[in-house]
Amino acid sequence: MSTTLITGGTVVTSTGRSEADVLIDGEKIAAVLAPGSTLLGHDLAGSVDTVLDARGKYVIPGGIDAHTHMQMPFGGTEASDTFETGTRAAAWGGTTTIVDFAIQRYGERVMDGLGAWHEKAAGECAVDYGFHQIVGDVNDDSLKAMAGLIDEGVSSYKLFMAYPGVFYSDDAQIYKAMRVGAETGLMTMMHAENGPAIDAMVSELLAQGKTDPYYHGVARAWQMEEEATHRAIMLANLTGAPLYVVHVSAKQAVEQLAAARDNGQNVFGETCPQYLYLSLEDQLGADGFEGAKWVCSTPLRSKHEHHQDHMWQSLRTNDIQMVATDHCPFCMKGQKDLGQGDFSKIPNGIGSVEHRMDLMYQGVVDGKISLERWVEITSTTPARMFGMYGAKGVIAPGADADVVIYDPNGHTSIGLEKTHHMNMDYSAWEGYEINGHVDTVLSRGRILINDNEYLGSKGHGRYVRRGPSQYLI
Repeated sequence: MSTTLITGGTVVTSTGRSEADVLIDGEKIAAVLAPGSTLLGHDLAGSVDTVLDARGKYVIPGGIDAHTHMQMPFGGTEASDTFETGTRAAAWGGTTTIVDFAIQRYGERVMDGLGAWHEKAAGECAVDYGFHQIVGDVNDDSLKAMAGLIDEGVSSYKLFMAYPGVFYSDDAQIYKAMRVGAETGLMTMMHAENGPAIDAMVSELLAQGKTDPYYHGVARAWQMEEEATHRAIMLANLTGAPLYVVHVSAKQAVEQLAAARDNGQNVFGETCPQYLYLSLEDQLGADGFEGAKWVCSTPLRSKHEHHQDHMWQSLRTNDIQMVATDHCPFCMKGQKDLGQGDFSKIPNGIGSVEHRMDLMYQGVVDGKISLERWVEITSTTPARMFGMYGAKGVIAPGADADVVIYDPNGHTSIGLEKTHHMNMDYSAWEGYEINGHVDTVLSRGRILINDNEYLGSKGHGRYVRRGPSQYLI
C-alpha cells in the first residue's frame, strides 16, 4: 500500500482548526501529527511515497453530497449525468461521497428498485456512493420490504407529498411508512409540498395563458411548502419517526422545523445552494424561456421576501442542519425545452454537484458562515445524519482518507467554458466567482484531482453501506 503525507496545512474540522500534518497509509488516515513530526527518529517526508504541500491551505474532510439523482427518469426524459459523469464532476468540486436515490415506482417492488440502481452505479463511480430508497408505492409489500433496507446498508427512505400520479403518498400511506421507520430506525426523508393543491394552481395558471417558467414558482407557493412541512412534522410526532425534510426553500418551512426541534422532536432540514443564491425574479423570471434553466422543486423563492437571507441565518443557527444539491441535471436542448409553452412539462432539476463546496466556501468569505461551519454542513453532518461518521466526514486516525486541500487564496470562475464537468449544455451558475479553489482531492488515499488535472477513474468508487443516523437527539 502507498503512503502519503500532507504537510504544512491547516486542518479544519467542524469544531476547530489547527496546524497539522496528515499521514495516510493505503486507504486510511493513519495519524494527524504536529507539523514536522518524525517517526522513530526519521523524517516522515522522506519515508513516504508521496508528499503533498498544503502550506497556506486548508485540509478538510471530503465533501458529502447526500442528495443526488444520477440517471433519474423524470418528466419523459432522464437526468443527463450518468453515475460516471456525475461522480467525476463531484470529484472536481471536492465531493468524495454521494448518496443517490434508488426508486420504486407504482407497481414495482422496493428491492427491485434498489437492485436496478446498484446495476446502474456498479463499476461506474469515481467517488464512493450510497443509496437512499424512494418508496413511491406504499403498500403492504413495500412496508415489509422497508424493514429489510438496513440489512442492505440503506438506512433512509424518501416519500413525496407532491407529484400525484408519479410518486405521491397520501397521509395514510405516510403514516404507515413512518410507523415502520420508527420501529426499524429508518430515517424518513420527505419532499414536503402539497401536491394536489399545486396541481390545481398549475391548471388555473395554464388556463389563464401563464405558461412561462416564472409561473412554476408561482404555482408552488411557499404556503404549499409550509403546510406540507407542518403536516409531515405532525405525522412524525404521532409515530415517533425521525424526519428529514429535503430541499427546504421557504423561510416559513424553516420556522416549522425550528419549532419542532425546540420541542425536542427529531426533525431535520436540508437546503441547497440554489435557495441561498438564486431567486424567483432573477432566474425563473429571466427573459423568454431562459428561466427553464432554473426550474426545480421546491422552486426558487422571491428575493423580496428575504427567503435567501433566512436560509443563511438558519445555517448559522442550526435550524437547517446541512447543505446538499438535489443534483438532477437536464440539458436545455431536448430536455428542458420539452416545456416550451407549458411550464409544467419542464423537467425539474438543477446541476450543482460540482460547485457545492465552492459556493458554500464563498459563504465563509462573505461572512455568512464560519470556516468550521462550512466543514460541518458539507461533510461532518451529512456523515452523521446518514450513518457514515467515523469512516466519512472527519480527519482522524482510522477514517477513510477522503481529503480535500483547499486554497483560500485561489480563485474559481464558474461557467460552461471554465470549470464545468457535468454532462449539461449550460451552467446554472454561469458567471459566479469564488474566492477559493479546490487544489487536491483524495478518495480513500487515491489522488483524484491535483493541480487542475483529473487522475481518477470510473470504478474507483465503492458502495457505502450506511448504518442508522448518528445525529438523533
